[in-house]
Amino acid sequence: MEINYMANTHKRLKGRCTSVNAYYSITICCDFRKPLFANFLWPRLIASELIKFSRKNSLNIICYVIMPDHIHWLLQLNSSLDLSNLARNFKNITTYRLNKHSGTHGKIWQSNYYDHKIRNDEDLIGQARYIVANPLRAGLVDDIRKYPYWNCAYL
Repeated sequence: MEINYMANTHKRLKGRCTSVNAYYSITICCDFRKPLFANFLWPRLIASELIKFSRKNSLNIICYVIMPDHIHWLLQLNSSLDLSNLARNFKNITTYRLNKHSGTHGKIWQSNYYDHKIRNDEDLIGQARYIVANPLRAGLVDDIRKYPYWNCAYL
């Protein structure tokens, strides 16, 4: 039996449309919250794929952080790509790349994801601060400059 740690995205997002030029915060968790990104190579691959994927799909990355068992990603949509398709495509591509690189065939991500549509400038700044501070809150580092797997357009 699969334990799902995320809200049922299909129910929550029913009838919701994404908007071009809107900002969204997305959280994607590893399958069963396994700390798959605790080693050095996989978070670097995820960061690289995040940048390539964003360029290919006309997304502006505001910030991201790759935690040991999940990622936070704050982005701006610059195309009409549906957010659920975007998340699914990202998960498919990164699963393929990580499995190919490591010689494995396992599941990387949980089925669902969490998203938050940014409502205003204060919400945008608040979400960026929340994302960047995630390694601090988790006790992984005492100074964000010591954590290697994040980036923010505001810094």
